[in-house]
Amino acid sequence: MSIPFEARLRALKTPPVISRYFSEGEPADRMPPERLARYQLESLKALVQRAYEHSPFYQEKMKQAGIGPQDIEQLEDLSRLPFLTKDELRGKPWILLTCDKKDVVLVQVSTGTTGGEEIYMAYTWNDYLLHDLSPQYKHLFPVGPGDICLNALPYEMSTAGLAFHKTFMEGYQATVIPAGKGGAYSTATKTLKMVRDLSPNLIVTSPSWAITLAEEAARSGISLPSLGLKKMWLTGEGCSAAFRQRVETLFGTTANYFYGSLECGALGIECDAHNGYHLTQAHVLMEIVDPKTGVPLKQGEVGEIVVTALLRYDSPVIRFRTGDLGYLETAACACGSTMSRFHLRGRAFDQLQFRGKALSPLLLEESLMRMPEVGNWFQFVMPSSDSARIKIRCELAAGIPPSNTLAATIAGRMEEATRLPFDIEFVDRLPRTGGKAVRVVRE
Repeated sequence: MSIPFEARLRALKTPPVISRYFSEGEPADRMPPERLARYQLESLKALVQRAYEHSPFYQEKMKQAGIGPQDIEQLEDLSRLPFLTKDELRGKPWILLTCDKKDVVLVQVSTGTTGGEEIYMAYTWNDYLLHDLSPQYKHLFPVGPGDICLNALPYEMSTAGLAFHKTFMEGYQATVIPAGKGGAYSTATKTLKMVRDLSPNLIVTSPSWAITLAEEAARSGISLPSLGLKKMWLTGEGCSAAFRQRVETLFGTTANYFYGSLECGALGIECDAHNGYHLTQAHVLMEIVDPKTGVPLKQGEVGEIVVTALLRYDSPVIRFRTGDLGYLETAACACGSTMSRFHLRGRAFDQLQFRGKALSPLLLEESLMRMPEVGNWFQFVMPSSDSARIKIRCELAAGIPPSNTLAATIAGRMEEATRLPFDIEFVDRLPRTGGKAVRVVRE
């Protein structure tokens, strides 16, 4: 027998603002905008007050910025608070705590994909459970009792696997298959055996691992569309719309993007309209700022994504500079969700600079994946000199023979789409990995 939502929420040391707005289990993705804004302001005030009173780190930052909790009177005042950067967190696991270290029950670490010392995030039971047992997005994330969820994300050195595990099991009371991804036991072969034996109706994984599973299914004679999947979520890697369409065809279901981070948790959930991420506004506030000046940008302007987590009271994350690029959109969505949307444009760190132009690897991927002759594995080899050409190293689709004519055709299509020069190198097989797919190689 499942424990009622209200009973589980009462078991937490729930902040009063959460109890006032979510004690009845109201879905956050259908909350009227005016009510949502009131909740966000109350939560922001409570968060800033706690950070100022119980964190020497935050108190000093606010004093230097000449601002205190009493100055937060409206949501627009958020921009007056100082930024939090990755460098401030590196190698300092306890720096954000507003509680005693003995209250910490979990520490998670960054995967180190952007270099430098590790970033740690420490959680108390209250912060850990509050994230899943209070605001929920029942229309954007249609999961519940009776659903069987294959969780094919890493559990080690990553927040992804464990975060979805507790969300499915604790937050939505569904059944979880902790398949993992690419570890010592979580091979594609073992994962496909669990799929065959347990018949999940939901899958969450990364785009490249979805392709790896589909390749194993083809070798094993398993028809993925015959599973009758209700939905997939893709996360953990950048993914173009054209690549996502390939995944959907292979699995015979809708695949939606899910965006989050170690520092901030869940940030965005895509709906079936596939027109941007719906911002998890009951969990976070998002700003878009100029990457160089830090000045907030207008709606529709592309800049760096800055996030304030509204449900982390014991380890507050206030105005965190994610390093990701995107823009906000507040126009109504056809799906009926009241959550604002944002559109990702990749990581600032991953943007490619070539011949005076900033290139998004996802835009290059989109153009390449529209070509049916090209297989699902590829790399963009960036030259060390602007006088050279970008090389695309790729596999070909099954049954397509390599030829100089085909290479010239693909290069021509890419040049037409991007106004940049390309060389094409066909290979029989690129390396598969249980980690993040390597799409960009620098000479």
